[in-house]
Amino acid sequence: MIEQAILEITAELSQAKNIVIVPHKGPDGDAIGSTLGLMHFLKNKGHKVDVIAPNDYPRFLKWLPGNDDVIIYEKDKSNADKLINEADLVFALDFNHLNRVGDMQDILTASQAVFIMIDHHREPSDFANYTYSDAEMSSTCEMVYHFINKLRAVEKITPEIATCLYSGIMTDTGSFRFSATSAETHRVIAKLIDKGAVNHEIHNNIFDTFNENRLQLLGTALQNLRVKPEYKTAYISLTQEELDKHNFQKGDTEGFVNYGLSIEGVVFAVIFIENKQEEIIKISFRSKGNFNVNEFARAHFEGGGHNNAAGGKSQLSMENTIVKFNSILTEYEELKK
Repeated sequence: MIEQAILEITAELSQAKNIVIVPHKGPDGDAIGSTLGLMHFLKNKGHKVDVIAPNDYPRFLKWLPGNDDVIIYEKDKSNADKLINEADLVFALDFNHLNRVGDMQDILTASQAVFIMIDHHREPSDFANYTYSDAEMSSTCEMVYHFINKLRAVEKITPEIATCLYSGIMTDTGSFRFSATSAETHRVIAKLIDKGAVNHEIHNNIFDTFNENRLQLLGTALQNLRVKPEYKTAYISLTQEELDKHNFQKGDTEGFVNYGLSIEGVVFAVIFIENKQEEIIKISFRSKGNFNVNEFARAHFEGGGHNNAAGGKSQLSMENTIVKFNSILTEYEELKK
């Protein structure tokens, strides 16, 4: 973000504003952590701030400070529309195309507010008045930290802000394992700990809250694991029937795809999850090293994301989706080496 833009945004924030902060549909730890962290920061500056999420999110994120203030658009549309219409500023966090907000797209498109995008996904669109985009950054939460720093307000980071930002960085980097975790990421994490983020408590609250159903669902997922050593690939599938059997709740499959990557020799891991309501197979892709799952998802499964973490979807049946996936693998010589 160029210095002139920072000066203009500083001017925008120099007096109290009505501000709305929006994450993408199906918000993850980075989306919720960044929106809540920024919410606390802006509220402390005297602004009226509302976080409006397009839909609900996993229960293991609902302990984050400020969670009770989040408005779920699909549950409170009329109130959310009113707040968006009254907003002077709208922050778009952790997405770079308005189609990522689902049913909120129309009301946001019609808004007369000034839009500020903060995001680390590739190929951003131009819907925002101000865009802070960096695809090399580990997470949007790390970018929010740098945004606050650019506003020369790091001293205003409270334990609540630090906790939210730490949580998002931790989850989006796979607990600091992914290649986008830079030395600067670790420096930011250290500063957030200094500001009051209690790292072991955050880890426990996010990763150590499995219930019996979720553990049994993980067992089913691992039973369904298939490895294709000739392509250095592993994949998992979960049908709607299997999800229902274990009383599936949003977020229960978070992290399952990473088990494939834990297999020696595997560099490409995938999970296929059936969603009968939306009539799609939801797909998550993960990789190690140089295999670019962002390009793979864009080319074959209407998706995208990052070099080592991306998502996509298929309108085919589970069986036919997996058949398609296996046929595509033969095109990638780098997986055969």
